[in-house]
Amino acid sequence: MRIAIFSAKNYERTLLDELNATHHHDIVYFETLLEPDTASLSAGFPAVSVFVNDIVDGDVLGQLAAGGTKLVATRSTGFNHIDLEAAKKLGVTVVRVANYSPNSVAEFAVGLILVLNRKIHRAYNRTREGNFELDGLMGFDLVGRTVAVIGTGKIGTIFARIMAGFGCKVIGFDKYRSPEFERIGGRYVEAEEIEDADIISLHCPLTPETYHIVSARTLNRLKRGALLINTSRGGLVDTEAAIEALKSGQLGGMAIDVYEQEAGLFFKDLSSTVIPDDVIQRLVSFPNVIVTGHQAFFTREALGTILETTLASVSDFAEGRPLTNEITM
Repeated sequence: MRIAIFSAKNYERTLLDELNATHHHDIVYFETLLEPDTASLSAGFPAVSVFVNDIVDGDVLGQLAAGGTKLVATRSTGFNHIDLEAAKKLGVTVVRVANYSPNSVAEFAVGLILVLNRKIHRAYNRTREGNFELDGLMGFDLVGRTVAVIGTGKIGTIFARIMAGFGCKVIGFDKYRSPEFERIGGRYVEAEEIEDADIISLHCPLTPETYHIVSARTLNRLKRGALLINTSRGGLVDTEAAIEALKSGQLGGMAIDVYEQEAGLFFKDLSSTVIPDDVIQRLVSFPNVIVTGHQAFFTREALGTILETTLASVSDFAEGRPLTNEITM
């Protein structure tokens, strides 16, 4: 089957070409994002593969369907960038990567905590300039601290297990309870108890219900000096409110691998340009903020599973087999 791969990166092309040896699809790579102005490139492709910052709204889906596209395969677990209702009306099937390597994201979140808390990023920059002073680099022991896990699915539960290994008290907030989370010592709480946490880590999907789950009201109720970690979706955090909380000292630090307006920034080299996004410019100016470019998933194991699952879904669709990773309303 012919597949148009949008937002294709070199590291994906190499691996996809290797994996495709067993699937035999006709793959065409497009480095550009899928959006209304580029959707015409998909004409004649029965299958289109997208990533998290591609725009797959009703307009784009209408163009895809008109061009003969029957399948959209997102190379991600989250699917908030796809209008499922429009896809259903147009008869376009949508599949995702339900499982890859939850360890990759969980481990990265832990890494962000260690770097942010112990100011490792600042120490690295200092010593490169010959400054070995310790002033301003003090952190706190993790043992005995309370860590709130917002979203206790596979990633959140693995993250909680690692933090429990540090000797942390782990509390969880999720509409669906995980027996595994409770087995490792996690305790489910109401929203009010999250206010007592020293660290809050987000591991839930972005839905209308979770949009700006971290708002000005949420931040004002947190323990003063708490750390906020987000490796899930940018829209979970009201970034402007977080900036105000950082300026006042209410928020002790923040590490984000995702950003609400990341589509025009992430996965691009903008080092030689003037970035017009004032919000991200303010964020990176804070000494107690770490911003990474949506790399939490980026391990050999995770990427290999993501791409193999995507190709396998296209093969199943082409052969009329059941789609285990289909997204339904």
